[in-house]
Parts: sequence; structure tokens; C-alpha cells
Amino acid sequence: MKKGLLAAALGCALISTASQADTIAGVYVGAQTWQTDTSGGFADSNNTTDFNFDDENNTSVYIAVEHPVPFLPNVKVNHTTLENSGSTVLTTNFTFDGELYTANTRINGDVEIDSTDFILYYELFDNDLVSFDLGINGKYIDGSLFVIDPASDTQGQVEFSGVVPMAYSKVQLGLPFTGLSAYFEGSYLSFDDHELSDYQAAVQYSFIESLAVNMTLQVGYRNVTVDIEDLDDVYADMEFDGVFAGLELHF
Repeated sequence: MKKGLLAAALGCALISTASQADTIAGVYVGAQTWQTDTSGGFADSNNTTDFNFDDENNTSVYIAVEHPVPFLPNVKVNHTTLENSGSTVLTTNFTFDGELYTANTRINGDVEIDSTDFILYYELFDNDLVSFDLGINGKYIDGSLFVIDPASDTQGQVEFSGVVPMAYSKVQLGLPFTGLSAYFEGSYLSFDDHELSDYQAAVQYSFIESLAVNMTLQVGYRNVTVDIEDLDDVYADMEFDGVFAGLELHF
């Protein structure tokens, strides 16, 4: 009886030690390339103008650190670039940055947004079958919007920035012994006349699993919506979405 209890205790200790060792080494570094389809438009008033944006490749990089310290959240930082350009023929007069663009004029529009997520989260479940993370996201947005009339060389620029607090969650489902898994990750906020969301769903394949490093390929879909009213005198109703491919390293 005592030997059985001792063996059980030793087994639990070994499992706990292995789990803790993996958690201590829980550093995740990843990069993604994203084929982005952009729709919608912007203005410096609530009379926004839609642009016919081209498809562009954008990038995202992230690092996450998980630890065994109770009650302290894990940390993830994710940086995404959102850049696109397009054009439109105005159906009505349009003002931007103090400049007037008259109806029937073709204007070009450019969007340059850097988005950095500072995420604090807890792992509520974590095993080979299912894991569930829940936390908060402070999304820092730093953007510039440009409008130019090529015929007259009239142009304007508006910049905006701010930190947006958002709810964060991630669910991952795995198929043990196959290296395959799928996840859904997202952040969301809606208040007053602002609505922002950022979510992605992907299938993953871990093709290298060793004591030193795990390497995982990702293929999925990402969607970012930005619907803001009067943020630093900027009004925008835009959607960025498309497929992405990525690589993640787990140390």
C-alpha cells in the first residue's frame, strides 16, 4: 500500500515537474504574412468616402511569454501593419484636412496603420485536447490617412493614435499524436459610436517537436474591422480581411 502511494506521488511529481518545465520554457515567437482585402473608407467628418482599395500583403509578428507564477497573467505582444491604397470618383463634394475636392473628381487614398496589441491573459484550460485563454488587450493604434487629387496635386493628411482597451480570448483544439490543431483568437470592443474587432481562425501543423524547440506552420483567415467616430478628428469605417500563412517557434 505504501509503495503504491509512493509510486503515485512520484508519478504526480514527475508530471508536475514536466508540466512546469514546459511552462517555464513557454516562449512563443511567430510571424505571419497576410493577403489583405480592404474595403470601406474614411474622412475627417462623418461624411466618409469609400475607396476602391487594392489587395496588399501585410505582416504581423508576435511574442508571448507564459510562466508558472500563480495569479500573474501571461503576456503577449503582437504588432501588425495595415497599409493599402485605392482611388474613387467623387459623387459629391468632399473635404479632407481643410481641402475641398469637388464632385466628379478622381482622388487617391492611402491608409497606413500600425497596430500593437499588449495582451494580458490567463490560461483557464491547457491540455493536448483543448486550451482556453481569457484576458484583456490594450490595442495601440498609430495611423495616417492621405488623400490626393493627382490632377491638381491637392493633398491632405490626417494622423491619429490612441490606446483602445479590448476583451481578449483564444480557444485551441488539438488532435493528439498528429501535430494538427486549430484555434480561434480574437479581441473585441464596442462603446459609444466606436466598434473594433480583430479575430483570426487557423489550422496548425507542428512539424518539428524537440526538447529545444517546436516549429509550427499556420494557415488561416484574419479579419480586422475599424469603425470609429471622431478619434483625433478621424472618422473611418473600414474592414481588412484575407488569408494568412505563418510560422511559430516555441522554446
